[in-house]
Amino acid sequence: MSRFFALINDPEGQTTAHRFAAVDCEQTDDCLLASIPDQRPWLSAGPYRYHRLVGAGEVTLFNRADLLAWLAEPSRATLSDGELLLALIDRGGLAALAQVEGMFAFAVWDGRHLTLIRDPVGARTLFYTRTGTAWAAASTLHILRRWPALQPRLNLTAVASFLTFAYLPGAETLLAGVYELLPGQYVRLAPDGSWSSGFYWTPREETALAPAAPHAHQLRQRLEHVTRTMLPAGEPVGVLLSGGVDSSLVTALAARLHDAPVQTYSISFGDELPNELAYSGLVATHCRTRHQVLTVSGQQIADHLPETVAALDCPVGDPLTTPNLLLVRAAAGDGLRIILNGEGGDPCFGGPKNLPMLAMEWQRPDLTPQQRAQIYLRSYRKCYDELPRLLHPDVQQELASTPPLTERVIHYLHAPTMSSYLNRLLLTNVRTKGAHHILTKVERITAACGLEGRAPLFSRAIVAQSFTIPPELKLAGTREKWILKQAVADLLPPQIIERPKSGMRVPVQHWLRGPLRELATDTLLSPRARSRSLFQTNTIQAWMAGKGMVWPRQGIALWMLVTLELWLRAFVDGA
Repeated sequence: MSRFFALINDPEGQTTAHRFAAVDCEQTDDCLLASIPDQRPWLSAGPYRYHRLVGAGEVTLFNRADLLAWLAEPSRATLSDGELLLALIDRGGLAALAQVEGMFAFAVWDGRHLTLIRDPVGARTLFYTRTGTAWAAASTLHILRRWPALQPRLNLTAVASFLTFAYLPGAETLLAGVYELLPGQYVRLAPDGSWSSGFYWTPREETALAPAAPHAHQLRQRLEHVTRTMLPAGEPVGVLLSGGVDSSLVTALAARLHDAPVQTYSISFGDELPNELAYSGLVATHCRTRHQVLTVSGQQIADHLPETVAALDCPVGDPLTTPNLLLVRAAAGDGLRIILNGEGGDPCFGGPKNLPMLAMEWQRPDLTPQQRAQIYLRSYRKCYDELPRLLHPDVQQELASTPPLTERVIHYLHAPTMSSYLNRLLLTNVRTKGAHHILTKVERITAACGLEGRAPLFSRAIVAQSFTIPPELKLAGTREKWILKQAVADLLPPQIIERPKSGMRVPVQHWLRGPLRELATDTLLSPRARSRSLFQTNTIQAWMAGKGMVWPRQGIALWMLVTLELWLRAFVDGA
């Protein structure tokens, strides 16, 4: 992919932007748009021109035919995806983007403003900042970090947020003054330093009261259509197959709809540890895919964790990141260009992690918004309750006057566009974990290996469809994702449809007693880490010794701390 950098400069200001403009740049009166080569040269980044507009970005459109029909000019069929996006904006303004199915991070210069736009669900990222007399934006933090005028400073509120969620759930980043666009958002920047923002699309509850069968039928049709548009015509495609319902149904749809071979990839942590290979193997056999199992050791995880973290613009405390990187790298070695995944089923259709929240709501209908948000934060089971023992006293004092962490989710949990509590939970999941953890992790990991990751279950069409389905059909009693399973029941063996959600169990606790222990010790107790004065050393030492927590959750907590320190070395220290 070609990444892009955009800079809008106050006419009175001076800056050094030439180093970003080595390839394909467009210089206007006050704005510079440049593309920077990356591992995927087939995806052009512009700059593009359409009438009065100039744009640059990463654009993949899945519903080109629908968009061209809306424009009603056949001659525009030769437009690239980036030019087509500009044509839509030229014809219908930013509101026209609400009909787009695709993945994009885009910057548009109209002669007066630089408008930054992120796709509806957040499949691609876009960062921006203002330093001195200039705005700067880039599709990756790596590129923005290279801007000479940016002097990276650590954002302590983002540190606390990361330790709570294991990702950053909103616009803030770990670099002070640097922000990430939210999904479906636009930000309009002016040379004089003024700015405005809004949303061209956001999920809305439009529940259609109907029996289950019509809902299942319509969902199946939508799933087939979305998956078909994401398949690369005439060339092999890969699918990351865990053996769960979501990745299995994507595999089955791809195998049924594609005109070229489908290759599936699963991961194992060794025969002595729990795995789901029986399920993934069953699906691969059922769908007749070419199947590959990659066995990953704890030592491999330790060896590749630093490069994995460096590939992520915002850290993700998910132990599957490095196994995913190695798995995608294996797919890249097979010459694939596109790889699908099953991400999106849980946040869109009511995964089992919503059950504790719903149970608490049933027991305590008098909860205040703050209490409800606190329960949601604790449901992550990360470091929210440990922050007083973990953060250095100086850090706690500095954070004392900042807004509470509950502010990250409270407006979603009480969204006026949703009437049912389950749908509010799902909206929260889609807009926070979906956009800032699941999709960005997939995009960055696949891009690091030169592939493009696509998530059919997390397309705008499927997200919108999910909020037309009555909540009781998504989470039917304790049967999670019921309507989704009904929609694809004929595609998969009953063992897959009927199995409970388990998730891939990553043996972090096991590795921290073995191959990861040296890495964790050298990283967290190093002079460099201690000099940051972020954490209390005695707490880290207790966790390293398997103490300090009532439940044995030290493994995931230490994994997050190691991830954070490695990220800080890459993005703040510039190591």
